[in-house]
Amino acid sequence: MKDADAIVVGSGPNGLVAAVTLARAGRKVLLLEAADRFGGGLRSGELTLPGRVHDFCATVMALAQASPVFRGLELKGVEFAHPSVPVAHPLDDRPAVLVHRDPHRTAEGLGHDAGAWLATVGATARAGFPLVELLLKPLGPWDVPPRAFAQAVRFGLAGALPATTFARRAFRTVEGRALIAGMAAHSMIDLRSPISAGYGLLLASLAHLVGWPLVRGGSQVLADALVAELRSLGGEAVTGHRVRRLAELDAPTVVLDVTPRQFLAMADLPAGYRRRLQRFRYGPGAFKLDWALDGPVPWRDPAVAGAGTVHLGGTLEEIALSEAEMAAGRHSPRPYVLLVQPYAADPTRGGHTLWAYCHVPHGSAVDMTDAIETQIERYAPGFRDRVLARHAMGPAELEAVNPNLVGGDIAGGLASLVQFVRRPVWSPAPWRTPLPGVFLCSASTPPGASVHGMGGWQAARLALRSDDGPARPS
Repeated sequence: MKDADAIVVGSGPNGLVAAVTLARAGRKVLLLEAADRFGGGLRSGELTLPGRVHDFCATVMALAQASPVFRGLELKGVEFAHPSVPVAHPLDDRPAVLVHRDPHRTAEGLGHDAGAWLATVGATARAGFPLVELLLKPLGPWDVPPRAFAQAVRFGLAGALPATTFARRAFRTVEGRALIAGMAAHSMIDLRSPISAGYGLLLASLAHLVGWPLVRGGSQVLADALVAELRSLGGEAVTGHRVRRLAELDAPTVVLDVTPRQFLAMADLPAGYRRRLQRFRYGPGAFKLDWALDGPVPWRDPAVAGAGTVHLGGTLEEIALSEAEMAAGRHSPRPYVLLVQPYAADPTRGGHTLWAYCHVPHGSAVDMTDAIETQIERYAPGFRDRVLARHAMGPAELEAVNPNLVGGDIAGGLASLVQFVRRPVWSPAPWRTPLPGVFLCSASTPPGASVHGMGGWQAARLALRSDDGPARPS
């Protein structure tokens, strides 16, 4: 596109939202993607057998449903499919714990912890979208009722705790504590670390507020719909175009859906800002497996069959130990495994497809296939007999597919307390860079990982408000 007003580099969910937001404001937008398909973490493809649709990274779209950005988008052809059970957590010597859309139904399965669940997770869900908006806009701007700030303070008092501390204080049963541990472990940080409870509380509450749905047909459908929306607004989108230096780009506004490592290589930055970027810490990696099965997973507890997401790892103590091992740079022989069975909600993916991952040290080269499958067999004896084909991606393979997954870090950077808002540097507006007209929008900016589009929206908002002149990157 000649004379583009804005160029967006990278088509992950944040880049796509930035491009659409700018185009809706009347900017002439050019979107450039290095890969052969748009989407970044939203891509889907045939990883195992012909006709089997697998998501490369993101599948479960709870935050997309709750995000103020996506709630304001009406995208053609995008249908969210809800499993009958959002989340299940199997245990060895008792029935699985199930998280239903209804918090009271969930509480009924927790026995003595029913009241605790409703008072913590249930209260977070009741706070609703205003609280979610505050959490997804940690630095503002906010457009919420005053009571939302009081609810945010209450959430923060519990959420600031380590997940292990919160679970032991709030819950008495094995089931209640295990459920919080499985939720909090999504954070990919040691569960003894501050704010790990907050991740667990938010994710659990979203199961009640909006569910944990999938995009029917694969996550690629959502990416393609955003590209179609951009083009309908007059924007241009190009694949197979890798930007190596900002000097290649000529537009008043440049928005980069890249992490600090790529940005440091692309631009000559002021020395102070460069040093601050170099202090940015990436987090642990993931080892991901995709399977084509000849039928559903043979769960020992049949109730797990209806769950879209399954947390495997046993008790709070077991999961905490697994994540502590990973944080210390070791590989747990019994890792926490996050498993998604899309067929529980979406029968359009060509059969029984399944994926799971465990957390590993940053850049690990260890094959975790046996460890992951052993954990599945622990709760679903005979699982391996159902496998027709498998596809493995360790940290190196994940980074090769998507350079933003540095060292296999699917969160765009360590999700620690320090980096909760210092993403990638401490600033009232961390999406703005020292280069005139150049903005960052990846998961390395607030509010961090997941499909919510807020980094892209914030970068586009600043670009539209900016009085900067044309970008002159070098």
